[in-house]
Amino acid sequence: MTEGITWLAAPQSIAHGGYSVLLTRGLDEEELVTRLAGAVLGDRRVLRPLGELTGEDLIEALEDEYGDYPEEAAVRVGRDGEWVFGVLYGLWQGEFERMEPVSRDGAHVFHLEFEEENGKPVPPWFHYFHDERLMCGFNLHLDRSWGSAGVGGDPEVAPALQKALAVAGLPDENLPRRDAHRTSLEVLERHFGLSLPRGRVLGEPLPSVVLEIA
Repeated sequence: MTEGITWLAAPQSIAHGGYSVLLTRGLDEEELVTRLAGAVLGDRRVLRPLGELTGEDLIEALEDEYGDYPEEAAVRVGRDGEWVFGVLYGLWQGEFERMEPVSRDGAHVFHLEFEEENGKPVPPWFHYFHDERLMCGFNLHLDRSWGSAGVGGDPEVAPALQKALAVAGLPDENLPRRDAHRTSLEVLERHFGLSLPRGRVLGEPLPSVVLEIA
């Protein structure tokens, strides 16, 4: 796996509204989708498979079925080497505030998300969960606009990531936010070995499931 994750820092790297991506170890594709459905806040969700679709096809299918502003979230899943990944579409913003349960039974879950079109200057975020615990997490702009500019989490995991960011020159108050975003992704890519296959995510059909409101 050589594509890494820094390509996520490009404008509208996955969809108009930004990106929400999970990279996991210890889960297969079906289990990842099932756990995501159980992690949605509010109304219970049932799984509605749509077959293999590209991202554009999935967005079109959601709009055709639920209107221009669907309240449903959907996910495309795949496997790439040791990683099983999920890419969210539709209404994912604010719908998954507790990802800890997705990491139960020894799974490793890395969550990257960016509400790019939010009217407020919402930063991109990273969280790593394992065994229903937050291992580390931070705002990728590394500024204080949304709380602490540092890495929080497990005392044996978070400081090592904070050190890696410092070696890369972060935080830097004079660095433009987009550059901080990309540099943070570069650090995460090296530190955890994260990678997401850009060509497959953007251009190839992948198994797609709507987390439909019951």
